[in-house]
Amino acid sequence: MNVRAIVLAGYGFNSDPELVEAFRLAGATPERLHLSDLLADPALLEGAAIVALPGGFSFGDHLGSAQVVANLLRTRLSDALRAHHERGGLTLGICNGFQALVKSGFLPWPESGERSVTLVHNESGRFVDDWVRVSFDASGACAWTKGLSPRELPIRHGEGRFTARDAAVLERVEREGLVALRYEGVNPNGSANGIAGLRDPSGRVIGLMPHPEAFLLPENHPLRRRGFEGGTGLPFFENAVKAAAAAF
Repeated sequence: MNVRAIVLAGYGFNSDPELVEAFRLAGATPERLHLSDLLADPALLEGAAIVALPGGFSFGDHLGSAQVVANLLRTRLSDALRAHHERGGLTLGICNGFQALVKSGFLPWPESGERSVTLVHNESGRFVDDWVRVSFDASGACAWTKGLSPRELPIRHGEGRFTARDAAVLERVEREGLVALRYEGVNPNGSANGIAGLRDPSGRVIGLMPHPEAFLLPENHPLRRRGFEGGTGLPFFENAVKAAAAAF
């Protein structure tokens, strides 16, 4: 199985090494690609089964979280990303990457390119670095979350509060079943309806604030020595690699 997974890097992304390891453990062939190289040659996405935008603080988040990357996606990479999507490719954005996908208009409806949802400052006004319990859309509608049971994942963000442009957009997101995962119990940032991640209608594009790539081994959990038992984030990536292998 040769599933090529491109992981973007550079300009303040800092979770790309973890994301590369996640895809490697899941059976893919990961490749770190500097964003500047992709901007110079968008055709580099051709042949990739998966494109992933990692977490971090791209361009220092000086104009707002992932706003610069979102502008670049919209103005210089939208054709390449849409062509990747139309070929059946999978797309992932985690934390800063999620912020970039929604602010560029690629989520939740890639075909429209319209910015209808976003992620803003946490309700508490503070950066959150913690572990949270999330539940997934395990129905099979989303290639990434198929069959996943609830589990704990780490979060680390200051602008993770999901919000929609208006009540009609939020109602449509819910009606079309585009919520890929929700916070269970504690809502750490005040997200509308506890939304922690979003997918597109095809189920191949997903963005989420929690970091499954930071929990690839049971030993990564802080309570492992106290008898904690629960699923890791690795099956999330294994799902995607299997789906990509079947499509390519």
